[in-house]
Amino acid sequence: MPRSVSFAAVFILLAASSAVAQSSDSGSSQPASQTKDSPAPPDAKKPKKVWTNENLSDANGSVSIVGDPKAKPKVVAPKPADAQYVASIRKQLEKLQQQLNDVDKQLVDLKNFNNGEPSTSASGVRLDKRYEREPIEVQIRALQDKKKELQSKMEALLDEARKKCVEPGELR
Repeated sequence: MPRSVSFAAVFILLAASSAVAQSSDSGSSQPASQTKDSPAPPDAKKPKKVWTNENLSDANGSVSIVGDPKAKPKVVAPKPADAQYVASIRKQLEKLQQQLNDVDKQLVDLKNFNNGEPSTSASGVRLDKRYEREPIEVQIRALQDKKKELQSKMEALLDEARKKCVEPGELR
């Protein structure tokens, strides 16, 4: 019984709200018809005309050009970058590239070891290496993250150099 009472109450509320919505819609249509009959305000501006290639010949007057036609645009040659700055950036890039190459070699060694293949190092036995307790997958992920970090540092250096007008050929 309580469920049917709640359904009846919800139904009555929905019917009442729709009746109120219909009565407010009919009231709002009357003011709209009144605004149609009222005259347009005398201050109405003339609508702007859009000119196209077809009706451009109908335009009176001259076409305005922005700027001074006598003034030529100034071509500013970028000043060359400081040689000391270029050498510094080149040295940093070489250092990062060497680190990137080392990380790549370590990644190849770990992937080969994980696949059961021999190491790419010359003798195969390296006495300066210590035992790692981390799983190979974790080591590979760490090296891949380090590689991404090194690449982003290199890109940041190249962007900074480009902003200071260093030509890419100067960094090679």
